[in-house]
Amino acid sequence: MKFNLDSAIMEGAFTFWKDFGGNILPYEFTGPRDEFMATRTTASLGVFLNSSPIYDISGKDAEKFLNKVCVNRDFNLMKPGGSRHGLICNDKGQLLASGVILKKENGDYRTYWLAPAIQYFLMTSGLDVKGEYLNDEYFYQLDGPKSLEILEEATESDLHDLKFGQNKKVKICGTDMIVYRLGMTGALAYEVHGAAKNAEMAYKKLREVLFKYGGKLQGARNYVQIQHTPAGYPNQFQHFWYPFQSSGVGLAEFAEKIGGLNAPFAGSASDNNENFYSTPYDLGWEKLISFNKDDFIGKEALMEIAQKPSRTMVTLEWNADDVADVFASQFRGTDVEPYEQIEHISGLSDASQGAAIRGDYVLVDDQKIGVATGKTYSFYEQRMISLASIDQKYAKEGTVVVVLWGSPGTPQKKIRAKVARFPYFNAEFRNETFDVEKIPRRK
Repeated sequence: MKFNLDSAIMEGAFTFWKDFGGNILPYEFTGPRDEFMATRTTASLGVFLNSSPIYDISGKDAEKFLNKVCVNRDFNLMKPGGSRHGLICNDKGQLLASGVILKKENGDYRTYWLAPAIQYFLMTSGLDVKGEYLNDEYFYQLDGPKSLEILEEATESDLHDLKFGQNKKVKICGTDMIVYRLGMTGALAYEVHGAAKNAEMAYKKLREVLFKYGGKLQGARNYVQIQHTPAGYPNQFQHFWYPFQSSGVGLAEFAEKIGGLNAPFAGSASDNNENFYSTPYDLGWEKLISFNKDDFIGKEALMEIAQKPSRTMVTLEWNADDVADVFASQFRGTDVEPYEQIEHISGLSDASQGAAIRGDYVLVDDQKIGVATGKTYSFYEQRMISLASIDQKYAKEGTVVVVLWGSPGTPQKKIRAKVARFPYFNAEFRNETFDVEKIPRRK
């Protein structure tokens, strides 16, 4: 049967993307510094990921389908209760989706942030597989050194056995909750999921215990614009974009009908849209690729890139005096055109004229070696930083580079920078490595 795009787009998918731009989410509670510092000293409780696209995969060919569209290792080897960072690429090896894949106890799969790309590939796969959008669960994040103690008290359970990336079923206020040791601040952190009907009750309990430990509520601004950069977690729509419009006519038509997937870029690198598209190698995610399985989308291109990967992800520390000069240019009168406005936290003014994402060229001896994205002020270290995907030969910590600030057609400023540690936050409570046995167990 011939595939018909208009009839195949489920109303739930379209409604989600229409509503996504209008979701009512708390932007700030006590301010970006206060909220962010809680992730380094106590804990923060966030709700932004309740806007996540949740898309379930089921059917006889579920594993065959996931193996075809994802670059990850064979899904036939995935056990119920397991989770993965799933990646979907186009034929050029450029990312089209980055998110989490969970295998449910019944053998089906739940995905977060892989839609809408995974929906398009499913509808055009010809396989015995079903996809369904879900909005029946809550999704909160608890990030910071006190997050384990808060969760254990709120759920009256022992979570010390959870390793990074693992999950466990618990109860909160007598209702089911799944706890994952995951988070996007870099510090010890957990995500919690439960039935939507219990969302308010679970939130109130978590908030009550959070405040007892001196924690803070986290607004969407902190989650979206600040925490990923110092944590060293490249984030879609902040550090890279998806080439929906240049990955085949079918996907381009699909993206156009859904809407919200094509936005203008800003910054000195905005003279070429390709600067905002990334391969897993560009982001340091090459370990997620498995070539030890049958053909998958982008395999040939990724195998070629693997022979000579050109770029990788680093942190850049921006020179304080140069950043201050850009800021000060706003106040020198009308005789000289100021540089594009620079904020200590990335935002619309940084992006310029409402562009969705900003990228600025990274230079060495005036030669372009990469692109810097996700600039933000790291409150904990008190530095202006960004992530940058740059040529590997310049990725050594301490290498001096220049960030070219300013979109084409505007005054441009060369901001000195140097390659810093990656991830930038790598203190004791780093989630991947922290030994929670240092935290006393509940009595």
